[in-house]
Amino acid sequence: MAVEFRKAVLENGLTLVGEIDPESRTAACGFFVKTGARDETGPLMGVSHFLEHMMFKGTEKRTADDVNRDFDELGAQYNAYTSSEITCFYASTLPEHIHNAAEILSDILRPALREDDFTTEKNVILEEIAMYRDNPFWVLYERSMEEYYAEHPLAHRVLGTDETIKAMGCDAMRAYFSERYSADNTTVALAGRMDFDAMVEQLCGVCSAWVRTGAMRDNATPSCRERDFELRDAKVHRGYLLMLSPAPSLQDDRRYAAMLLAQVLGDPGNSRLHWELVETGIAEEAQAAYDPRDGCGDFYVYASGEPSRLAEMEKIASHEIERVIETTTEDDLERLRNKLATGVTLAGERPGGRMQRLGRLWTYLGSYTTLEDELARINAVTLDDLRAVYESFPFRPRTVGRMLPG
Repeated sequence: MAVEFRKAVLENGLTLVGEIDPESRTAACGFFVKTGARDETGPLMGVSHFLEHMMFKGTEKRTADDVNRDFDELGAQYNAYTSSEITCFYASTLPEHIHNAAEILSDILRPALREDDFTTEKNVILEEIAMYRDNPFWVLYERSMEEYYAEHPLAHRVLGTDETIKAMGCDAMRAYFSERYSADNTTVALAGRMDFDAMVEQLCGVCSAWVRTGAMRDNATPSCRERDFELRDAKVHRGYLLMLSPAPSLQDDRRYAAMLLAQVLGDPGNSRLHWELVETGIAEEAQAAYDPRDGCGDFYVYASGEPSRLAEMEKIASHEIERVIETTTEDDLERLRNKLATGVTLAGERPGGRMQRLGRLWTYLGSYTTLEDELARINAVTLDDLRAVYESFPFRPRTVGRMLPG
């Protein structure tokens, strides 16, 4: 029996979407809240990620230990993540346990936000920030985003900073939660073997008290800056290069061509950058990536290796960017279309992967695209499509950041 798409909207605005597969051996549920670092004010930078932690610290009827134990008793695979634009809480289980998993998720999405838990967890967040400071690429990435997006909130750090986390109060977190974690700003994505109508009835009961707030986001395309900077750190022993430039948004149908263009340029195993930088021994790593966002997108070019060769890496990477269209053949495109289609298909073979795809796309687009439709769009990309994307997004304006030993 084919996968069936289902949708329901509760009276309070909570949207449920599902890809129901009676033949599946598992089931998955995810709550996708359309909020992240770009929706925070400067003083509250990091509050979305902080809240992700607080969701697992207990509710009015569950302690933190209860949350973990209840998930474990179901044998659930569960977790959460926060990005610049989405916060997601999810679980995958055997079909007979999906109702219980959905109930736990709906419960933790209404956390107690106790002052003592807040104070304790603040130290955990500060330790996490300190841990990422030991990652040279992460330090370079965060600074590059700040230089590139300037005053736009996409420059915000997902984890926040020492200053914003230390200054944050629990009351401010509660106010942010009340505004952004509303019924009409949340999508529940379901996938696998389950009774969709029964899930709707259950969530209608447990989420009926959730309110609408009309939470909005300004997703107008931001202006981006062409910047050039260098960081030095005595603890760093390699050289790191990161280039950041505009790309199509997730709402833009050119995103499929942009995916393939980034793969042609910087696929980790077989691409222009790999053959010119890694295979020649000039760099240890060299990649390009495309990150579609709400209203905009980014192209990344990254390389690392011996510090004395960083300028050489940058020169070669820039040269490959300039000639990527003229050097790309139909054989290149066919190979990458097949590789991308394989990756998309593999991610969609399990309900957990389908749930993630469905939840993210609905949160961004508010519409449904089948996996088969996406594969058809990938396979329909032509060399002319790549050329058109490159002409509209020529990897300029470009912010270039370097990290070198102190």
